[in-house]
Amino acid sequence: MKRGVAWSAAVLGSLAVSVALIAATATATPGAQPGLVTGPGWRATKNPPGLVPRGPIADTAWLSLGSVPGKGTRWEKMARTALLDLHRLSRQNGAVAAGAGGRWNYAWPRDTAFVAVALARTGHHTEALQALTFLQRVQLGDGGFQARYLLDGSGPPDDRARQSDGAGWVLWAAWEVSRSSGDVGSPAPLRSLLDNATGFALAATNNGRQLPPASPDYWEVGVGRTSLGTVAPLLAGLQASQKMYAALGERALAERSGAAASRLRTIVGERFADGWERFGSGGRHNDGGLDAAVTFLMPPFAQSPSPRVVKAWMRYQCDALRPAGGLAPGSKWKNDGISWTPETALVAYTAAMSGRPEISARWMDWLDDHRTPRGSLPEKVLATGATAGPAPLAWTAALVVLTTAELETLETSPNRALLPERVAQCLV
Repeated sequence: MKRGVAWSAAVLGSLAVSVALIAATATATPGAQPGLVTGPGWRATKNPPGLVPRGPIADTAWLSLGSVPGKGTRWEKMARTALLDLHRLSRQNGAVAAGAGGRWNYAWPRDTAFVAVALARTGHHTEALQALTFLQRVQLGDGGFQARYLLDGSGPPDDRARQSDGAGWVLWAAWEVSRSSGDVGSPAPLRSLLDNATGFALAATNNGRQLPPASPDYWEVGVGRTSLGTVAPLLAGLQASQKMYAALGERALAERSGAAASRLRTIVGERFADGWERFGSGGRHNDGGLDAAVTFLMPPFAQSPSPRVVKAWMRYQCDALRPAGGLAPGSKWKNDGISWTPETALVAYTAAMSGRPEISARWMDWLDDHRTPRGSLPEKVLATGATAGPAPLAWTAALVVLTTAELETLETSPNRALLPERVAQCLV
């Protein structure tokens, strides 16, 4: 833990300097800036099947069925609102809207997976299982997923390219939900999801012997090379698959997933370990830069990350810093000055899960400071500090709930006053 504190001091000091430097040198961002697209009366869908009870009494009743993490901490109100927002973004059929209205009014497998884990972690096991059951219902014949789905489960809204990371995130979530629910030995309702998603991950990687084909990842743009944002979730999924099959007592299937994960881990190291950047090495030029996918190699997605992974994770927090103090999806993301809350929350979550509460607290405080007047977490924060995009955003809300729950378990209770005075340079 002493080593973790040392790392924490270094990155917190470097972050303080970076924020000051960027704020001092920031110029007006070019072009029109986005605004907040949701108002006080937002709905996840225009015509929900039956009105969901609203108001303080209904909210209190639903929250009482589980638990609100962070009781007595400065993040309790943020976690409570985030948890309620997840409930409001969820439909009775298990579909979860990625955001409040507009083009976010669809179910992304990745976002739904994180929401399911957050609901399970807070004791809302029925809703968590419903979310995964929805994904099982819309799963494609090869075990993979479309990039996103209509909330009624009838299919994708358009011809957007598929994203291979979905199968990995769903496997990870199925294990986490089963573990939180105490049903690791009998995830019968999710057996089809487990078998088919595992089959997809094995086929896409040739049983762990190669990187999967190039696919859009959380950046949601076309790519010509396989990104870390695609392969890392599949690796996490295979590791989760091994654990689920082992819990079921199916040794041969567990060994198959475990062996594939071990081989894929080696290949990922060979391709990406030179800086752990977006596209790794092996091409004519490396133009990816560090991005938030490096968090997918940290706990809880991967255990015992190497010192080089941790170093890259630290460096991402400096390289992707934006004027308002949050993070961009990557160091080479467009230079528009906008901070993105999901990527910022990913760092907070992985910091908490890896025993670095000081770093986690720094990002949680930033997220808390940049909620909308209604208390919801937005998708973006402009260079001016203004919120933008949909609010709430399901992925960010789920990550905040999970991070708060984890910080609750740590012995250290970070305080704003504990920021180090010494100045440290960004890690290289």
